[in-house]
Amino acid sequence: LVDSVAEHQATSPQAYLQFLSDIYYVAPIGFVMCFFGRTDAKVFLLAYGAVAYYFSAKMSRLVILLGPIASALGGVALGGFFRWVVESAVLATDFVMKNIGFVASDSDIDSVESDGSKKPAKKPVGAKKASNSVLGLKMPEPVVKLYNQPFFVIIRAVVGIAALYLLYVRGQVFSEYCQTMARHMSHPSIMFKGQLRDGSTVLVDDYREGYWWLRDHTPEDSRVLSWWDYGYQITGIGNRTTLADGNTWNHEHIATIGKMLVSPEKEAHSMIRHVADFVLIWAGGQSDDLAKSPHMARIGNSVFPDICPNDPLCRSFGFVGGRPTKMMAESLLFKLHGSGLVEGVQVNPKFFREVFRSKFGKVRIYAVLQVSQKSKKWVADPANRLCDRPGSWYCPGQYPPALEDVIARRKNFAQLEDFNRAKDPNSKQYTDQYHKSFEQGG
Repeated sequence: LVDSVAEHQATSPQAYLQFLSDIYYVAPIGFVMCFFGRTDAKVFLLAYGAVAYYFSAKMSRLVILLGPIASALGGVALGGFFRWVVESAVLATDFVMKNIGFVASDSDIDSVESDGSKKPAKKPVGAKKASNSVLGLKMPEPVVKLYNQPFFVIIRAVVGIAALYLLYVRGQVFSEYCQTMARHMSHPSIMFKGQLRDGSTVLVDDYREGYWWLRDHTPEDSRVLSWWDYGYQITGIGNRTTLADGNTWNHEHIATIGKMLVSPEKEAHSMIRHVADFVLIWAGGQSDDLAKSPHMARIGNSVFPDICPNDPLCRSFGFVGGRPTKMMAESLLFKLHGSGLVEGVQVNPKFFREVFRSKFGKVRIYAVLQVSQKSKKWVADPANRLCDRPGSWYCPGQYPPALEDVIARRKNFAQLEDFNRAKDPNSKQYTDQYHKSFEQGG
């Protein structure tokens, strides 16, 4: 599952830079600054930063955890820089004004009391005492004196003001980058423009069209089987129950969906008829379900080793020389994808019936025939839900008894990102074998 989802892979430096941009360089400075002059607030930032970074490194989708703390640490660094610039500017201004006579210096003639006695001149209002540290760090006295020499104070002020200007310019670029990223990440992904062979531009709206068809032409209690990628869309747009969605922590359940899709048609139907009323697939090429099917087979095989015995990569499920292997050609997914489009490929009319095909063929929906009403009623019965306590909203369902034999063959699998669970030696062995096969070129 980790391999099939880019967001589940370990976070790369490029991912940090992409999502954090300039803060990627600034936040570590703020983190280091928190070690000096420690306060409760700084200790909190240190702990928050360490924990957030640890989890974000596990998978790229968790980089979002770094957003708040990276901003806070960036603020610490920039705040320290602004303070340094202001202090340098005040000291430089004080020195310059003294030398041009606008402010009395310590060597000025003492003022005279009304009775003729002398009193020392008062310290000019606003005069700034030089700091006894360098950048907030205790330093030897000679270093401090050199650091506070008028010449270096003026240089510090000039450099600081110039850096502020550059920071302002860079801030404009950073702001625009954030706006661009926000627009890109919020752009709807189920509608896009495409070009036909004649060069004309069209709006491809197949996915929304398919989900709305489910909403408008199926019973409200319909259950839709699809690969987990589209689960949230089916639920949110089609308003129908889906068997899997983007909450992919239940690896064994995702693997069971994979087994249903890559198994031979008759075997797949014997399982699907107990859990679903419709099957929705993405077709039409590019990133469709057929392109994703090797991942489905591999994920299913990690829990059901009999799918591809002793072959974590499921190399027997795929294409050789542009033609499907025997296992691929017999799979339910291949038949649903190519039925009526590929010569000699048809779904068994006793098991499935196509009820919807979108305008450009991107979505195909099949009705499951011979649905087990007994299993459907059993699953819908609240008494068969495992609520954590009476009246709770958290009530995970169970597989119907008819699938007990299938579920009994499952082997639990600890994913790479399951860092909150004890490591499973068998799962580790499988994962090592999987990556070794990749290193050897599959």
